[in-house]
Amino acid sequence: MSSPFSHCVYLLLILLTLSTSSSAAAVNDTLTAYEVLEEYDFPIGLLPQGVTGYELDTSTGKFKAYLNTSGTCTFTISSYEVKYKSTIAGYITTDKLYKLSGISVKVLFLWLNIAEVIRDGDELEFSVGIASADFAVDGFDESPECGCGFDCDDVSGGRMRSGWANFNLFRFLSNLLD
Repeated sequence: MSSPFSHCVYLLLILLTLSTSSSAAAVNDTLTAYEVLEEYDFPIGLLPQGVTGYELDTSTGKFKAYLNTSGTCTFTISSYEVKYKSTIAGYITTDKLYKLSGISVKVLFLWLNIAEVIRDGDELEFSVGIASADFAVDGFDESPECGCGFDCDDVSGGRMRSGWANFNLFRFLSNLLD
């Protein structure tokens, strides 16, 4: 005959085994924020290095991504300053990021919030609401680093890997005036 104590120990061992195996499954099933971007047909370079976590409601597409910075992540690519806040939010569907907050680009002397990114084949269209600019998807195959973009290990700045390098200021400004 077994004691009530042995039943409790046995039950406790079963519960520990179940909780350990379900935690391991949850860890193995979790994607990084970069992998989530790829799942929705976007390149990883839309997010800078250093994303520490994210939230995603798959039923609505609402998301938040968190950077490992207490303030902002700013870097320059091809003479354009890009700034990410420590929390980036919006909605994601296949080939479309919209209602974005936390990402901006400096054009001339103005900081413009990037509101939407749409993938159309091999192009990404970045919209600031009243104007947009197109970039090649393959320019975003690497994630830039906060502070130095893609020039972190090359002091001369010779390593241009981003689609921002193809930013056409005159086309962008003419879209603003149309």
